[in-house]
Amino acid sequence: MLNDWVVAPTCLPLVRRRCPACAADRFRASGKFRVNANHKLLDVWLLVLCTSCGDTAKLTVLERTHVRSVRPEMLDRLHDNDPGLTAELLQDPVVQRRNRIALDWDGAWRLDTGGSDHLDREVIDVSVRFAARIPVRPVRLVAEGCGLSRAEVERLVADGKIVSAVRLSGKLSGDFTFTLKR
Repeated sequence: MLNDWVVAPTCLPLVRRRCPACAADRFRASGKFRVNANHKLLDVWLLVLCTSCGDTAKLTVLERTHVRSVRPEMLDRLHDNDPGLTAELLQDPVVQRRNRIALDWDGAWRLDTGGSDHLDREVIDVSVRFAARIPVRPVRLVAEGCGLSRAEVERLVADGKIVSAVRLSGKLSGDFTFTLKR
């Protein structure tokens, strides 16, 4: 029987970027956008606040973009400061690369295993699905979902009792499956 686990975000991640005012390295998204029009060209920024001093910084979303190339629904969401759009844009690789930022997901996600009825079985087949691109070590997920220590999970992987098509030692942010044999 296949168990479905979901790694889901609980809140917006922090943005890793150096603050020019206080040299802290974490910002939180304010959820507000600044849209500036210069004739037929738009500039759009996502405003973020330093977690230490509260200083505001701007993350570039659109730069010198012709107004007709922006979908009207997107423009409405920007003007309405849509929180869902904030989450989408923070996870957009283009926005991350353009602004040279990384996301800090510590404490911003949870693992939903659907209950603990699978813990007493000899063989467990699990499909792990990510609701967002959250980089997490699979060993940590297996340990948390099965109630084991990480060292014990690493020992089970080394002994061949945890089998997966993906490498379980690094970080993953995509769906994977594994089988645990006790």
